[in-house]
Amino acid sequence: MSLPLTGVRVLDLSNVLAGPFCGYHLARLGAEVIKVENPNGGDLARRLGADPQRAERLQGLSFVAVNAGKQSVALDLKSESGREVFLRLVKEADVVLENFRPKVMERLSLGFDVLSRQNPRLVYCAISGFGQSGPWSARPAYDQIVQGLSGAMSVTGDTASAPLRTGFPISDTIAGLTAAFAIAAALVEQRHSGRGRFIDVSLLEATVAAMGWVVSNHLNAGVEPQPIGNENFTAAPSGTFRTATGPLNISANEQKQYQALCDLIGRPNLKTDPRFAGREMRKVNRAALNAELNKALSCKPAEEWEAQMNLAGVPAGCVLTVSQLLQQPQLLERGFVETLAPEQDGAQPLRITRPGFRLDEEFSVPSPPATLGADTERWLQRLGYSYAEVEQLVSSRAVGTPKQREADFLPVRVAADGPIS
Repeated sequence: MSLPLTGVRVLDLSNVLAGPFCGYHLARLGAEVIKVENPNGGDLARRLGADPQRAERLQGLSFVAVNAGKQSVALDLKSESGREVFLRLVKEADVVLENFRPKVMERLSLGFDVLSRQNPRLVYCAISGFGQSGPWSARPAYDQIVQGLSGAMSVTGDTASAPLRTGFPISDTIAGLTAAFAIAAALVEQRHSGRGRFIDVSLLEATVAAMGWVVSNHLNAGVEPQPIGNENFTAAPSGTFRTATGPLNISANEQKQYQALCDLIGRPNLKTDPRFAGREMRKVNRAALNAELNKALSCKPAEEWEAQMNLAGVPAGCVLTVSQLLQQPQLLERGFVETLAPEQDGAQPLRITRPGFRLDEEFSVPSPPATLGADTERWLQRLGYSYAEVEQLVSSRAVGTPKQREADFLPVRVAADGPIS
């Protein structure tokens, strides 16, 4: 099966989440994604995740989540020989993806100017905390830091709990999707014009861009965004309500939905109550309306209300845990969770989630995440290195292969110029 990015080769130098998440989406769309990793432990995420034994084998579950289907070539880019191998790879590539701090690649003599001379068609995407320019550009940044600086935490939670971090690294995730989108667009141009591009992705700006409605209200109406918990600032009733068995999300954002809700819960009088009759008045009197609804909803379980409301055209959904969601027929029928082939006989198979979209043809299930350096020797041979040269590169540690025992690796550490996320 030919996928949209079949024939595209990506050199993915990124670590942990934002860049690897981008690379994962490119791989699932058909690109050949080669992770270029430090021989000394590789991507930091190889040692992260809830299974310590897998982490010790450099196959941590955090790494598994966003690196299936990729190859691994281990190169020491601080060595002259490692840089030479990388430059040869660049000639064979369409995209370079990295998430080092700004100027790190320039200090390695591998910046965009150098690489584009090797390959004028190269699309180069740099993901960083704050972008390649500006007074904050050199600062270290992780998702937590960006969530706070972006204003996202200030509007998450309620007046008692805000500022509050989201339950997953949303800034990393949004930046990864932003990068994948920009790379795909640049590849279209590359195919038409033969021109490369430099793409500068900022975690901060990607996060703020995703807060469009909140930011627009401030820019254009002077409204200072406030945390309102599980409520929706654009409509009421729209939020989380109490039932006999647990919370239920209801979004009666349209007038007809509100009226259907009132009839369904046996409170038709709420349709004509002057406090709630109009959209804007419901927002002003949100607390009073919520109290009335919580009282009426307390007589039935959340699941029963959910079914009745959706049947009546009122959007509603139970508040599920991750484990509950993954057991739902909706995801099971659509094959959202995929099982990878075992890495070895008798090994427990790994499961991953596919991207949040489907194509008109089924995705093929990707290969498990590669062992660190699994593809190094194959690529060295393909790039024209002789057997003796390969052995010299391995012995000098300019490159890494699975033949080098993990015990020989130096302790993993995050360098001052290491990945931002």
